[in-house]
Amino acid sequence: MNESRLVTKVSKLKLYRTVIRPIVTYASETWVLKENIIQKLLVFERKILRGIFWPTKEKQTWRINNSEELNKVIKHENIVNYINAQRLSWFSHIQRMPEARAAQKIFKWNSLTTRPRGRPKYRWQDIHHTGPWLNEDQKLVNLCSG
Repeated sequence: MNESRLVTKVSKLKLYRTVIRPIVTYASETWVLKENIIQKLLVFERKILRGIFWPTKEKQTWRINNSEELNKVIKHENIVNYINAQRLSWFSHIQRMPEARAAQKIFKWNSLTTRPRGRPKYRWQDIHHTGPWLNEDQKLVNLCSG
């Protein structure tokens, strides 16, 4: 479908945003995004976008669109930013839940054991509270909520 000239680029991009990206990021609100997973997601997205936006012809030579040009086309709404927005939405949903709900109890649950020695593994909560995508208001909410 990416190679078809019968479907416009706008339609292909809309199909990617409404069908492919939600399937790939299903339940991503609970993922711990490590650097290698982020890289794989970005590579996947670039491959799809390069299929949609074919190489361009400039001065009788063909060249492949680079990542900066593709970022301009998608307006910096890449798959990692999409996952972070979904994660923030899930976090706010959990905060609005009543205390009796299972998801709220699990989110606020503290283990009775200590973490093992060595470099600690990333947890969803650690990444959520210190993510670079949080603005000052969200950081203040995190400080107030504990």
